[in-house]
Amino acid sequence: MQTLNRLSINQGTIRSWNIIELLDACVGEQIPFVSLWRDKIAEIGIHETVHHLRESGIRVSSVCRGGFFPATRAAQQRESYEENCRAVDEAAAVGAEVLVLVCGGIVGRDIDRSRAMVSEGIAHLLPYAEEAGVKLGIEPLHPMFAADRSVIVSLSEANGIVETLKSENLGVVIDVYHVWWDPTVRSEIARASGHIFGFHVNDWIVPVPDILNGRGIMGDGFIQIEHLRELVTKAGYIGPIEVEIFNEELWRMPGSKLLQLIKERFLASV
Repeated sequence: MQTLNRLSINQGTIRSWNIIELLDACVGEQIPFVSLWRDKIAEIGIHETVHHLRESGIRVSSVCRGGFFPATRAAQQRESYEENCRAVDEAAAVGAEVLVLVCGGIVGRDIDRSRAMVSEGIAHLLPYAEEAGVKLGIEPLHPMFAADRSVIVSLSEANGIVETLKSENLGVVIDVYHVWWDPTVRSEIARASGHIFGFHVNDWIVPVPDILNGRGIMGDGFIQIEHLRELVTKAGYIGPIEVEIFNEELWRMPGSKLLQLIKERFLASV
């Protein structure tokens, strides 16, 4: 059971709000953290974002997102690197410790080469992130996203990259939606001890209404959220817990009503 002092609202959860609206609501509800998306930062600009963060006192648990490393041509690889550097700069500017990496899907129907490109891309980006003081958090996604969003589909794979590259600025972000099914999740959470940079909560509902935008709110599905949170805590992570839910039905709710529901479910189910 949680109090609100670790709650972070991922901006993708209440998509209709801009950054100013999100921050104002979190101040009113005494929610201490937000996770910002780069497109929302772009809407008002980085300087306005930083200004409103300072005025609100709300802290940024992470910025979404960097990644998408696999590319077929050298020019695309350079563009990816430059875009990821901009993402690092934005994370540093808003005071986020973590830039979440969604690693990217398959290129050329070659999943093994695509996975190698992810490791190479992260290795290339790491020195820039280290210089900026920003941590890179690899978020493994559910296997149904392997083709278009992430060829890194297990916590084991993410842990392997972290252990190979050996940087204090590289770790994992654990989203229950993506890892709950994995029979090795308990041992892999323990393996991640010392390099867990984020923990995201939501739920797996049946039937899944949409592959991308079909996550449920905590308590509506089948994930043992509290158990996974306990495992992550035992592994040493005591930072913000992000509520990250993409769901068309929830997005149709008024933002204030959805925020109240999130608070209730967070306290009851996390």
